[in-house]
Amino acid sequence: ENTMNIRPIHTKADYKAALKTVSVLIDADPKRGTPEADLLEILGTLVQAYEAEHYPLELPDPIEAIKFRMEQQGLEPKDLQPMIGGRNRVYEVLNRKRPLSLAMVRRLNATLGISAECLIRGAA
Repeated sequence: ENTMNIRPIHTKADYKAALKTVSVLIDADPKRGTPEADLLEILGTLVQAYEAEHYPLELPDPIEAIKFRMEQQGLEPKDLQPMIGGRNRVYEVLNRKRPLSLAMVRRLNATLGISAECLIRGAA
């Protein structure tokens, strides 16, 4: 089966379909460098672009703040495991499938220096 079936996200239906595929891929937890991992990364980027355009947020978004800090410090998702939990959980948080817990907020604040006020907005 061809997993590299990527289409632009133009409609809410496209968006929902992409989210469903992302969710399935996250559950499969593909190894880096596999076509599935590439697909997850590409779809994640498309989903984020769609969300940024259709669901803009005024305050800094906690997930964007985490991603920005990761970029600044050259961190990989695996580097967040001590703060967030297992690899799947890190991806679930970064892909907005799982809200931050207060314990995660405390550890992210202490370790990455992201303001707790910003992070709390993404907490359950």
